[in-house]
Amino acid sequence: MSTERDVYDITIVGGGPTGLFATFYAGLRQMKTKLIDALEELGGQVEVLYPEKYVYDVGGFPKITGKELVKGMVEQALRLNPTVVLGERIVSVKTMADGVIALESAMGNIHYSRTVLIAAGVGAFSPNRLEAAGAAPFEGKGVYYFLKDKNLMKDKRLLIVGGGDSAVDWALNLNNWAKHITLVHRRDIFRAHEESVSEMMRCGVDVRLFYELKEVLCEGDRITGAVIYDNRTKEETKLEIDAILVNIGFRADLGPIKDWGLEISGRELRASGKLETNIPGVFVAGDIASPEGTVKMNLIVTGFAQAAVAVNVAKNHIDPKARIFPGHSSEMKISG
Repeated sequence: MSTERDVYDITIVGGGPTGLFATFYAGLRQMKTKLIDALEELGGQVEVLYPEKYVYDVGGFPKITGKELVKGMVEQALRLNPTVVLGERIVSVKTMADGVIALESAMGNIHYSRTVLIAAGVGAFSPNRLEAAGAAPFEGKGVYYFLKDKNLMKDKRLLIVGGGDSAVDWALNLNNWAKHITLVHRRDIFRAHEESVSEMMRCGVDVRLFYELKEVLCEGDRITGAVIYDNRTKEETKLEIDAILVNIGFRADLGPIKDWGLEISGRELRASGKLETNIPGVFVAGDIASPEGTVKMNLIVTGFAQAAVAVNVAKNHIDPKARIFPGHSSEMKISG
């Protein structure tokens, strides 16, 4: 093998919770590790989509905000000194004659690795945007698809559009923080957790069912109101508001991953029970993974478990003498 190449034991593509935990676990297995993410910061969807929202289903935390979870995970992931590359999107993955895998980024950089773990979440994602008149000019300046700082909503009259988990969770999170919250949903069935919906209905949020946003009203460079309408009767209502938070879903795309020669099912990568893809040395974990013989659950905790399995199998792949199960971390001596 050429000594001019800096070859890693494992390269993890994706810096969300699954990729971060995989990075830590690879360090635990004493693997030379590189983490690559297309974004300029670690944390993936959690950091981008709901940093201020509470996460309730991560072991050890009765509740924790997305940004607090990411902060702890980044600290854990970096503890064992991996190489981290941000702002680079991997566009191709090719296995070379000597078995080393070459990952090429859109910037033309080549990363060499003995194994690869794809932890790219749902792939590239972008929000579904409002069709309401007057909304587009205020994106990021009163109309928000991502909310990274809840202080922007302090004492504001807020309109939330949507009926899924994100919309309901934000209504609960910002209740008693915003001055007033109105939530409009185009039907009477929510896609959110039943308990969360029940709590929202009890907590004072003004919920308007069968309503949609028609127009955003403004004075100069600020939002002053919105026109909503009942989609059954077409009756219109004018609201006085200061900001709009939109949660009407996202479009996900595998992007360049579609051209890597992997077996794909819908927007997921097929894998064995050991998280192996059809390309030797390439593994997958997290929301993007579709391992055979398992029930699909896009949960952070599922990603953690899959990351541990994939890393341990990858360790055995490059060193057949290494046990897949390394024992418990409480029995290990961890430096750093």
